[in-house]
Amino acid sequence: MNTQEVANRLIELCRHGENMQAIKELYDQNVVSKEMPGSPNEIVSGKDAVFKKSEEWYASVEEFHGGEISDPVVASDHFSCSMKMDCTFKEQGRMQIEEVCVYQVNDGKITEEQFFYTMPGN
Repeated sequence: MNTQEVANRLIELCRHGENMQAIKELYDQNVVSKEMPGSPNEIVSGKDAVFKKSEEWYASVEEFHGGEISDPVVASDHFSCSMKMDCTFKEQGRMQIEEVCVYQVNDGKITEEQFFYTMPGN
């Protein structure tokens, strides 16, 4: 798959709530995932570790109230999208989350992802 096809598939899966399937299907074994500085799991390497990080995040959510994901913007081997989520977390209560997600694609697989958002309390 080229970058546009990977981007379209990621967006499709995420819009159907199949984010874990997206990792299984689209991520490279050596993927690197970057969160905002100071956040838990700031840099995670490897598909299994990224999968585990995502499982832990979903386990922290008590209830999803809604969300949306933009269409991808593709440039060469990168694409980006915005995601909005309205969630109640087990430890933190209800939060509105808005982030920009940037992905790098090589040989038809996501090799890097980075998320930009405002940390709670900032």
